Amino acid sequence: MEWPVDVALARPVTQLPTGPWAYEIKVDGHRTVLWRTEDSVRLQSRTGRDVTALWMDLAVAAMSLPPGVILDGEAVVYVAHTDGNARISFEAAQSRALSKPRRARELAARHPATYVAFDVLAHPAAGFPDLRPRPYVERRQALLDVLADTGPPIVPVWSTTDLDEALLWFEALEGTGVEGIVAKPLRGAYKAGRVWAKIRHADTVDAAVVGFTGTARHPRALAVRLPDGRVALSQRLTTALASVVAPRLVPRTGRAFTKAGDSYTPAVGDVVVEVVAGTTRHAVVTVVRLL
Repeated sequence: MEWPVDVALARPVTQLPTGPWAYEIKVDGHRTVLWRTEDSVRLQSRTGRDVTALWMDLAVAAMSLPPGVILDGEAVVYVAHTDGNARISFEAAQSRALSKPRRARELAARHPATYVAFDVLAHPAAGFPDLRPRPYVERRQALLDVLADTGPPIVPVWSTTDLDEALLWFEALEGTGVEGIVAKPLRGAYKAGRVWAKIRHADTVDAAVVGFTGTARHPRALAVRLPDGRVALSQRLTTALASVVAPRLVPRTGRAFTKAGDSYTPAVGDVVVEVVAGTTRHAVVTVVRLL
């Protein structure tokens, strides 16, 4: 299997499908493919970037996996709250993902990461150099087998074939860092694209960046093209988001305008961000992360 792998995604739905499906909790972190090579570990973002330096605590832990294993999952960070319970914190994961390697090591010492694995793409030691064509039920068992002797911080995601149990998770775990449920066909292969279904408490969509306000070195907001084709300006970027988006902005000459009349500097390239879907009905969107 060649690096980077194209990942499977989930399309948003209003209700979970019924029938021969598995249902998994969706945790709020950063999508990460974990590659256990012959002599090391590499971590890949959803878009194919090498993010190993940002999650070195997970890379070290993954050295216990058999060489050749490739996992798909979510890098999450637990943070203790005032009630004494630890909850998954997207903000903590975002801080790690947007930091420099030195800062990432400092954050890891304070709040170590957990890798919630929800699929296994390869397990050569068990005779599966590429598990992607195999049905979900076989991949799930292979995942449990490969993680049987590993333990935290690399753990399998909760999964059930009972729809009522999945809906109970959806309601009961809101506010703990579980943001929804992903449904996967039991007989389905692992394929790039939106082959799964998901329900979320607050859904998000991907949006292409078509411009910015401020300067390319210090963007204040992004002009994004939403799935319905409309271009809108985002809310002001955080310093951390602006710092990682800026190197990927390539401005074009001239000015452009949204339908609402807001001006921005147009940009070229294939920069994509995730925005909160609930805000896309208005003139301003909220950028969650760079993809």
